[in-house]
Amino acid sequence: MSSDRVNWKTPKNLLKLSVLVALATIALKTLAWWLTDSVALLSDAMESFVNLASAMFALQMVTVAARPADDGHPYGHHKAEYFSAGFEGILIVGAALGIIISATHRWFNPQPLVQLDIGISLSILSSVLNGVLAYFMFQSAKRYRSAALEGDAKHLLTDVWTSAGVVVGLVLAVLTDWLWLDAAVAIGVALNILREGAKLVWKSSQALMDEAVEPDVQAQIDAILAGFSHSSNGAEIIRFDHVITRRAGACCFVDMHMHMSADWTLGRAAALRGDVERALVHAVPGLLATIQLLPTNVETHAHISDVVPEQ
Repeated sequence: MSSDRVNWKTPKNLLKLSVLVALATIALKTLAWWLTDSVALLSDAMESFVNLASAMFALQMVTVAARPADDGHPYGHHKAEYFSAGFEGILIVGAALGIIISATHRWFNPQPLVQLDIGISLSILSSVLNGVLAYFMFQSAKRYRSAALEGDAKHLLTDVWTSAGVVVGLVLAVLTDWLWLDAAVAIGVALNILREGAKLVWKSSQALMDEAVEPDVQAQIDAILAGFSHSSNGAEIIRFDHVITRRAGACCFVDMHMHMSADWTLGRAAALRGDVERALVHAVPGLLATIQLLPTNVETHAHISDVVPEQ
């Protein structure tokens, strides 16, 4: 029973919850717009539709990413999560452009706002739902190294700030009787959404191009390797070089050369390599290490750039 209470925070379960929350916020924000005829609240409701599509797509990609490696995908399907984050960013950009179009029309044709007290209350309630869910998503995304979950959490947090901006703008519109503020707030919200969407697309594109692991993870790897490096009388007995890392969803990979004395037996060298691998995996869960054994006085000069043909 206790394990069930822990497991609800897994990426897949949180994304299922995200779908339900998106449906709830769509209902709340659409009702708020219908009651008030506010284009700012309409922009807020439109973003919730994006939340729903994003959560559903992210859930599908997390399911794909969890598939085991096969003959066609020997390194697994982990990068599927980056497609989710990129798709979500594109949807955010599209929603922002739609909001700008609607708000520009309202800018030149201001309309009176009604029942704002109910509309604002519904918007605040939906923001609370999104904010609480985003908090748990960020925690789980860090634990499981889930790009899809992080992308959805950032989108939900953007939605919270969007709603906050809308509420402030509408309150000012009522206090000042400046109806154009409704459209101005909607445009400001759209520009912020546009910025967040562009950042999400850029981040996912970089990850798809085999981006290196995060600086803190790299520091952990370097510390482990430094602990195994050894020298005697000024001569290096154990050293590491050509250390290359990359990220792929919840997993990350490191390739390196490990140099040791040519007098060592293969069994001794392999045993040390096993110790290094275990230490790396213990320090960085989800890490797959590939270590090539070489004598101390042997160097390899091939680099990744040497095997990429010139265009």
